[in-house]
Parts: sequence; structure tokens; C-alpha cells
Amino acid sequence: MRTRARDGQSARANRHAATGAAGEQRIAHLDEEGLYRKVAQAGQGALVLVLDGVKDPHNLGACLRTADAAGALAVLVPKDRACPVTETVVRVACGAAAVVPVVRATNLARALKRLQEAGLWLVGTADEVEVSLYEIDFTGPIGLVMGAEEKGLRRLTREGCDHLVRIPMAGSVDCLNVSVAAGVCLFEALRQRAAGDSFAPG
Repeated sequence: MRTRARDGQSARANRHAATGAAGEQRIAHLDEEGLYRKVAQAGQGALVLVLDGVKDPHNLGACLRTADAAGALAVLVPKDRACPVTETVVRVACGAAAVVPVVRATNLARALKRLQEAGLWLVGTADEVEVSLYEIDFTGPIGLVMGAEEKGLRRLTREGCDHLVRIPMAGSVDCLNVSVAAGVCLFEALRQRAAGDSFAPG
């Protein structure tokens, strides 16, 4: 199916912006308690992406798409000061919004604690720390915690993490876009799990 672009050229329609019988976009739903149960049931294979303060729908959509590709169970965000699942998010996610739920936590710090109780190790990213992403074991149950580009992780979110790591940067820019950083971290977890790496978190 093709649609007419503004410049008169034919543009391919986004087949992933699917709608149901009632004309509503298909979006996966999961509440906080459901997430904790899902994490506990997944055991060693549990993988969750946590986004603290990401407000751009394009970033959230891209993160959802990457989370699905890496096998994440869900994306956890704070209820306030975070982007909701909009039409733009669904379009950018290219189908992932229908299978990877965005769970909105009333209190993110408390939700992180509950995830730890359910069995997750929480690994947050921070540009100023010395520990590299590649020094951490991602083969067990993991929650990857990412902050927005402007401010990074909030204080209580940082304090709730078991480990803080940085993504090594070889160029002149200070940091990566959050969706790109999420992809780097999620696929490092996927790589380790596929390779069967086994070393304990420090």
C-alpha cells in the first residue's frame, strides 16, 4: 500500500501502525504488578529496559523497537515526566508497541526496588563513571536503566541501581542519543547471552 507524500512522490505506508477492528492502534498493556510477576516467572532470562525521563516520542518508539529485537519483557517508565504511548511512538516502534508493553510506574524508585525483589540486577548508565559496559555480566536477570540525554538518571534512580556503567566513546561527542545507547546496552546483553558468557557482576 502506498500513500502520496507532500512532494508528490509515492511513499510507502507504515504497515506497522496497525489498527484493530474498532480503529484503535494495537498496544500491549501491562501494569506494575503484572510486570513483577512476569520478571519472576522469566527467571534468569528476564530483561527489562527502564527509561527515566524520556519525553521524546521518537526516542520512546525507537527504544521499544530495539527492546523487542533484544527480547526485553517490557519498558518501564515513570508515570509523570515521561512520554506516553502516542501515535508517533507506535509508528516509530514499527510493530513493537503491540508486543512490548510500556509499564508506567507511579513511583519509579519504589518500582526499581520491587524489580530487585523480583530478581533483577539493575544496571544504570552514567557518562562519568569508570566501569565500562563491557565489564558487566548481562547473562542473568537484568534491568537496564537509561536516563534522558539532557540530565541523565535522577538521583534516586541512580541510587537504586546495583551497578553504574559507561558506554566507551572514541569520538568527540559526549554521549549517545538514548535510543542508540539503549540499543548498544541491550545488544551487549543479547551478545553475552547468545555466547554463553559466564562471569559474576563485580
